[in-house]
This record gives sequence, structure tokens and C-alpha cells, in this order.
Amino acid sequence: MSKVAEKTFVSVGRRKTATARIRLTSGSGKITVNGKAPADYFKAEDFTRAALSPLTTVDMTETVDIVVRAQGGGLNGQAGAVRLGIARALEKMNEELRVPLKQEGHMKRDPRGRERKKSGQPGARKNFQFSKR
Repeated sequence: MSKVAEKTFVSVGRRKTATARIRLTSGSGKITVNGKAPADYFKAEDFTRAALSPLTTVDMTETVDIVVRAQGGGLNGQAGAVRLGIARALEKMNEELRVPLKQEGHMKRDPRGRERKKSGQPGARKNFQFSKR
């Protein structure tokens, strides 16, 4: 009784300080993010829609199972990291999906991060109030 091993595609997505590890297998459309449903984990509908947008772009929401481990940053950064990770995993699964994913902007790593705080200032850009006298 030998069981046929399903092919698992693993990828990583990053945004700001968030990291998402993606495990994609062919299946029935079951998606979990840190053990929860995406709508429960991301709370806001916008984050859920953004995170799962690569699947809707290539119309594969009902054909793949995805397990996500997201950590670091906030929900917005994690949603962006999940989006990139899913797009990379789909590309590994089927090379022909690269073109539509790239046209929709899912394959691009968003390079924006937080600017460092400077000394003598309360934040990155903000200055203390100037007093003439």
C-alpha cells in the first residue's frame, strides 16, 4: 500500500518587517494562516483580499491548498508578504503563470521599509519644536 506523494511547493514572501512561509499543494481550496482561516486572521476584508489576490488572478482558489506561517510586522505587512509568497509558490508550481502574475504586480517585492529614527529628533522626520527665545 504505497501512497503517492503530493508535490509541495514552498516559498517565502517578505514585506516591511513581515515574513510569510508558504506551503502550496494541489487540493480543494483549503487555506490556513497561522492555523486560522484567512478572514479570521487578517480581520479586515481588505487584507484578506490583498493576501489572496494572486489566486484570484490565475483563478485557482478552488484547486490548491495553502498553509501559511506569517510572523513579524503588522497585519498589512503580513498580508503583503503572503501575497508575494503565494505568487512565488504558484510560479514554482506552473511556470506559465508567471506572465499573468507579473502583469498584475504580484511578483514584485515591495522594497519600502521603515525609515530609521535620527538622533536629536523624536522620529525619522519630525523635529522638536523650535523656540526662538
